[in-house]
Amino acid sequence: MSILLDSGPKLHRNEFRLIRDLINRFCGIAFQDDAMFLVERRLRERLTALGLRDYSEYYQGLRYHPNAQNELERAVELLTTNETYLFREQYQLDAFMEEVLPGLRYSAERRESRRLAIWSAGCSTGEEVYTLAILIAHTGLFEGWEVRIFGNDISRSVLVTARRAIYGESSFRAMPPEYSRYFVEVAEGRQVHPRIRAMCSFGHLNLMAGDRAAIVGKVDAVFCRNVLIYFDVASRGEVITTFYDRLLPGGYLLLGHSESLLNISTAFELVHLSSDLVYRRPDSARGSSKREE
Repeated sequence: MSILLDSGPKLHRNEFRLIRDLINRFCGIAFQDDAMFLVERRLRERLTALGLRDYSEYYQGLRYHPNAQNELERAVELLTTNETYLFREQYQLDAFMEEVLPGLRYSAERRESRRLAIWSAGCSTGEEVYTLAILIAHTGLFEGWEVRIFGNDISRSVLVTARRAIYGESSFRAMPPEYSRYFVEVAEGRQVHPRIRAMCSFGHLNLMAGDRAAIVGKVDAVFCRNVLIYFDVASRGEVITTFYDRLLPGGYLLLGHSESLLNISTAFELVHLSSDLVYRRPDSARGSSKREE
């Protein structure tokens, strides 16, 4: 019986640390020492594709090649997991639909503007964006309003899937049956209804490029669930500051169930909802609440 040995260039510890630190500076993701084999295995295909002898050459390319940023994006895409599905973490979505949305609907400023904007940060293949749009439509609270849900990701390939809005059965494993009417059957699976897709848009954005987040505009709520768990503390702080700057006063930040702002930021208020804890930008500083196009 033969044993298939792992073949190809080996990633040495000093090379791993250089690549790891470069990726961390680029997008905030932090790899611990025990991730060295994972990095070696997932990036090996890039060495083969580029005809490189070892990871030292690959690191030099990530630093100095004219196409370095595109290659960094490819590396991040290979090293990250994009597992998601529709109606993930239902308890939080219930709180959003039953408490957050009515609060936004009846706030004085939003009644006057009749505009609602939500940002799904790190949206992967788009299921969260469409879930939020479906919930907003389902409430009926925002009929006649301008509603915009924006999703971003650092991976360009997942955004292609998000824009197609066609999903297989695994994406529907947690969806309550009453929401089936928001999808239409197509050859490849089920596609999000055109009415829902019209509320949604997607863009490529690195959350660590805080200045570029202005393309999102001002928003009423930010969803960033199970994204910051992969970031180091300093990077989390930078991203949270970006969220604060993008949120209108009184706007909400919803994180994953295992995430919090403890030791990261004191700028937000902690809000106790019936089935969740969320963060809220205080209503103070009204002068900064003007919406941006």
